[in-house]
Amino acid sequence: MVAENLVLTLASCAFFMALVAFVSWRKTRGEVDTKDGYFLAGRGLTGVFIAGSMLLTNLSAEQLIGLNGSAYGFNLSSMAWEVTAAFATICMALIFLPRYLAGAFTTLPEFLNNRFDDTVRRMSVILFMVGYGLVTIPSVLYSGSIAVLLLFDVPSLLNLSYPEALVVTIVAIGSVGAVYAIFGGLKAVAVSDTLNGVGLLIIGILVPVLGLVALGDGSAAKGLATITSNHTHKLNAIGGPEDPTPFGTLFTGMIFANLFYWCTNQYVIQRTLGAKDLAEGQKGVLFSGFFKIMVPFMMMIPGVIAFHLYGEGLTSIDQAYPKLISDYLPAYLGGFFLAVLLGAVFSSFNSLLNSAATLFTLDIYAPLKKTPMGDSEMVRVAKYASIIIALFSFLVAPLLQYAPEGLWQIIRIFTGFYNIPVVVIVIVGLFTRRVPALGAKIVIVFHVLAYGLAKFVFDDVITMHFLHLYGVLFVLEVGIMLAIGRLKPMPRAWSYERRDLVDLTPWRFAYPVAFTLLSAVVFLYLLFSPVGLVGGISALFWVLLGGLSLLNVAVWALGRRRLASV
Repeated sequence: MVAENLVLTLASCAFFMALVAFVSWRKTRGEVDTKDGYFLAGRGLTGVFIAGSMLLTNLSAEQLIGLNGSAYGFNLSSMAWEVTAAFATICMALIFLPRYLAGAFTTLPEFLNNRFDDTVRRMSVILFMVGYGLVTIPSVLYSGSIAVLLLFDVPSLLNLSYPEALVVTIVAIGSVGAVYAIFGGLKAVAVSDTLNGVGLLIIGILVPVLGLVALGDGSAAKGLATITSNHTHKLNAIGGPEDPTPFGTLFTGMIFANLFYWCTNQYVIQRTLGAKDLAEGQKGVLFSGFFKIMVPFMMMIPGVIAFHLYGEGLTSIDQAYPKLISDYLPAYLGGFFLAVLLGAVFSSFNSLLNSAATLFTLDIYAPLKKTPMGDSEMVRVAKYASIIIALFSFLVAPLLQYAPEGLWQIIRIFTGFYNIPVVVIVIVGLFTRRVPALGAKIVIVFHVLAYGLAKFVFDDVITMHFLHLYGVLFVLEVGIMLAIGRLKPMPRAWSYERRDLVDLTPWRFAYPVAFTLLSAVVFLYLLFSPVGLVGGISALFWVLLGGLSLLNVAVWALGRRRLASV
């Protein structure tokens, strides 16, 4: 019976993966031979593909395992990383994206070169490439492989030792994922991400429903009543000082971490730079924000259900989601789930690979060439770069098994070395006209030194949460750039050079949709709080919900009136 289930799982997984590959190939034939075709999907991505790709790029096995584990072991406070990203997507859609598309930029460092100088461009590329190459790409492969090993017991299936099975899984996942990025370019990545995103949404809804049915002895309604009436502290998203994500961090470093990720991180924003026009780009970015507010239901509620089913009997909080899948997902859906899980890992991996190759080709290799590069040469160099980066990640990823506890701390600390200075220089660069390149250079050096000292030398003195440290450094570094702009302003004010390669007419519903998205964030925090489900819904919850609803009606009515008058 076990053998039959294994064959069914592998066969159905192969079918779904082959279907995604076939559709991606059909959608990209003959469209990846030019610079814009390979790096920006021919500047033709619609809102659906942008939203689907951004969702899958962001969500991977790490979230499936980690967020559910956090909910099982603590509460819903870690949903802040996902839910508050909606605010950053609004900023991207309404503030950053119109400027990026107007300048027709292919990479973020290209914008920094335009705004400051080539040295700032190179410094930013170094930050991105070192981060991607040494930490982010290998860790995505490693965490995805760990998830597959946990969920499907690969060592036993292949009769291999754990280290051997890990290497095989890493190479297998990485090789398949690399095919999309190397041969299909950004459009293949976006198409495959969107198809896998549909699968992730199906699984994301199905797993908690199956868990509730099991908890309610066949009735999902009874299961829902159980988690909303017993141990309701598990549903609290208002994190305290001892929780993984204290509530106060939402208003300090969390804001800037999300602004970096959604507005300036090359591997996330690259699909928005390939938008067909501004309206489609705004649709895609805002829709991805709505997907983010669904994450607590898809990737944290299963952890709460696991707590009610298993109590504190699991050996590790990271076992919560794998245990739920193993016990309650029907065998005939195992292959579909495996395909979705691998699709999520592929998405993060191939997006990183594509973006790293883009940065190398356009911001390192091309500027060093004394003669202009043709499109075919650029695409060829990018493919070679992707292969080398992928092979390098295959070597680094298995080594992470020897220090698993230190790995996540290293990742978290290392990201702090480059996220804040990047978002600082982009924001100051976009919204000032005379701050010189010197300010950006000083801020990058200052941040690396200050952050390194705070985390490694004076960590026993500076004990604030790392997200609060992000906020402090952001304020200091903006101040440094503005001060240098006052003391040594540029002789000529920088002017935004519009290229308008795509239609820059905004989406007419962008502002009311953005307001509704922000309202949804507020609603979630009301729902998962002592005002809402924690301890029982209070009268104040309904009053606040009514006020929020009236505000939305007013904003949409005002929006319709303005559209009618145009």
